[in-house]
Amino acid sequence: MHWAELLAIAIALAVDAFAVAIAAGVRLKGASKRQTFRLAWHFGFFQAAMLIVGWLAGDAIKAYLESYAHWIAFALLLWVGVRMIMGAVKHPTRDEQAEGYDPTKGVSLIMLAIATSIDALAVGLSLSVLNHLIWFPAFVIGVTAALFTLAGLQIGKFIGSTSSLGKYAEIGGGVVLILIGINVVL
Repeated sequence: MHWAELLAIAIALAVDAFAVAIAAGVRLKGASKRQTFRLAWHFGFFQAAMLIVGWLAGDAIKAYLESYAHWIAFALLLWVGVRMIMGAVKHPTRDEQAEGYDPTKGVSLIMLAIATSIDALAVGLSLSVLNHLIWFPAFVIGVTAALFTLAGLQIGKFIGSTSSLGKYAEIGGGVVLILIGINVVL
């Protein structure tokens, strides 16, 4: 895998974390150092871990899928990209709108970390089917997600809750994944 492809995948996967971090920054009116660390660590860790889990699952079934590998990778990346775009137009839940909601604590933190990294599971499966090694991409994708989370929290501190920047970032990430899927088939 080329650096440009890896970076594009890392950025595309990180926009979910970025969008959630912007919303968290807006909600918290600026996160403390502890909140910032918790969110960035969990989002980065879960991105890397889900990528590895997807890769391991793909490695186990790869022999059965080799002749269809490019089409499977395309379908997974298309599915993830469309899902990201559709997720960008959803409205926040009442819990997320509730006063005092801290997305950097407890079950909320874990659920957000899982939700923002589910896409990495499918990408990991795609990388396995395409016979790519996983450790370096997992590191790059995890660090990228953590950095995007840090940036999102800082940006969220400065923008209003009605801003659509996070939505557009998520849509852009979905489009990038779809384009990478098309490139795999071509």
